[in-house]
Amino acid sequence: MSQSAPAVQLRRARADELEACSALYEKVLKETFTWLPPEGHKAADFLAYALYEETYVAVDAGRILGLLAFYRPDNFVHSLYVDDRGRGIGKALLDHVQATADGPLSLKVQVANVRARAFYAREGFRVVEEGRDPDPGVPWLRVMRI
Repeated sequence: MSQSAPAVQLRRARADELEACSALYEKVLKETFTWLPPEGHKAADFLAYALYEETYVAVDAGRILGLLAFYRPDNFVHSLYVDDRGRGIGKALLDHVQATADGPLSLKVQVANVRARAFYAREGFRVVEEGRDPDPGVPWLRVMRI
């Protein structure tokens, strides 16, 4: 598959799409965060955060292929989840949001998420902080697009 930008629409999610976004969030978490118990991945968590964040989607023929949740006051990417990986959708979402941000994007990535860490490194993100969530004690890296 090509790593070029997908031929999809990138835009802010509509309110009636947030349920579909939360389902994609839960599905991708369960598929990829295999080092964590799957019962900890809940669509309701995404919906709770969506009250305070801007959600952007990549849509093709009415299907949401990926989402990015953005907390604008801190230029912080809280969530980036793509169902159809390997098509450049994650990169396209990051670039789309970066174009509207008033500074460099940052995010936290779990240390165990090797694939995501490699992706963010390719996209120009560099480690600026290390930490550990108190529950369940998962180590993470805060990265910034430099």
